[in-house]
Amino acid sequence: MTTPWQPLLDWWFGPGLTAAEVAAARSRLWFGKQDSQDSEARERFAGQVEQALAGGLGDWAEQPQGWLALILLLDQLPRMLHRDSPLAFAGDARARELVFAGLDTDKELALAPIQRVFVYLVLEHAEDLLLQDEALRRFVRLLDAAPAGERALFADYLDYAERHQRIIARFGRFPHRNAILGRASSEEELRFLEEPGSRF
Repeated sequence: MTTPWQPLLDWWFGPGLTAAEVAAARSRLWFGKQDSQDSEARERFAGQVEQALAGGLGDWAEQPQGWLALILLLDQLPRMLHRDSPLAFAGDARARELVFAGLDTDKELALAPIQRVFVYLVLEHAEDLLLQDEALRRFVRLLDAAPAGERALFADYLDYAERHQRIIARFGRFPHRNAILGRASSEEELRFLEEPGSRF
């Protein structure tokens, strides 16, 4: 019997067996920012996203795979369904709560390393230096445990975590969100936003 979260996990991670295979097949979906992908996410999962954002589907978190899927519904999918809108971040607070509740019980250890990336990305998305530091620690552990053939992949994820952490250490927030959230940018932030790699 298929669990209610399995279609989302199948779509997000695909059939690959190794982290390298999964990433090669799905990185464009994860980080590509394509209208067609956003439309597919909206068509297939908008109802579940809205349920999750309204506080529903909490029973999913009882199982590690359901916990992961609920995190995706709160953290990743709103960024696709509501791109460049404040609603893109509407699930972040609940996603953080779920992540810490699961980390406290080592729930992520039941997940494949490539799946854990999307648990730790919730911390990387936070405008909070302590959470950024925790994300770094988690990505370091993933890299340390990665097999030789996948170290470059997990080193890339750590590199992105380090870049996010440096921005929060410098500004206390992500300047590229300012316009979306109606926040005024400082002159230093405006100069920073002109630099390559300042937006995620």
